[in-house]
Amino acid sequence: MFRKTWIILFIMIGIWVWCEASSGAAPLDSLIPKKDLPAEWSLIHGPQTYNKKTLFEHINGQAELYLKYGFRQSVFAIYQDKNKAQNQIEVDVYDMGNVVQAFGVFSRFRNEDRPGGFGIDSFLDDHTALFYKGKYYVMLYAPESNPDSLKQFAKLVSSKISDSSSPPKEISFFPKLGLKPGSIQYFPEGLLGHQFLKSGFQGTYLEGEKEHTLFLAIFKDSQQAEASLKIYQDDLAKKGKVLPAGMIQRVKVFRGEDPYQGKAMVLQKGFYLLGSIGFEKEENAENRLSEFVKNVK
Repeated sequence: MFRKTWIILFIMIGIWVWCEASSGAAPLDSLIPKKDLPAEWSLIHGPQTYNKKTLFEHINGQAELYLKYGFRQSVFAIYQDKNKAQNQIEVDVYDMGNVVQAFGVFSRFRNEDRPGGFGIDSFLDDHTALFYKGKYYVMLYAPESNPDSLKQFAKLVSSKISDSSSPPKEISFFPKLGLKPGSIQYFPEGLLGHQFLKSGFQGTYLEGEKEHTLFLAIFKDSQQAEASLKIYQDDLAKKGKVLPAGMIQRVKVFRGEDPYQGKAMVLQKGFYLLGSIGFEKEENAENRLSEFVKNVK
């Protein structure tokens, strides 16, 4: 009996190892450049890894956000310019579990559209480089202004990531006309501040100098989406105003006004809820929402 138990355990371990290898998984610290560095730079700290229990020791004020997005583990390192000790680059690589969650964290920290040309999408300024690629979100920081070195190190890290996952398909659903560059964000819960909307994407649109939002809430199935739409209607009826329904792309559109977020149009398509919030001109909102509905597959 004892021998049989060990045989079963051995087989299970073998299966786990094979699955890890076949998935292309690699030790997280292997994504930290060590020997292939620019000539004037050296690794002076790390790689140091963190898990769900120890992440607070590294980024106490932001750890909760990462955990909400599915954080698994991270690795941290510091590089220094051999000729100028004050020039340093800090590198954090976060395994977020999948590409949607990696994009989500990236979307929350990118505050404008300044692509750097690395990863699936990126942000670069004088002190910071951010990007996501596959299930990884990467943040680089330079205490002294150093965009060129930040970009160089970001490309080094990106080249070590073999995860070739495509960006979240939902990003492509958002109409391009009027979309504020770099504004699409993913929330794992509480989309638009409503817990009943759960997870989803939102993007900011410009109408003259005014901004409004298109959102895409994601549910397990159409029944959950329908139930959430009913909750939305009831909530708006209590707090704001419900207006006569309309039709867009042969789909019934719920309309109303929220005292805080402004005019609203919301409809259901399969297991999605789509909506436009805070717009001024209804005709423009209907046209944009119509294109949004057509894009959703």
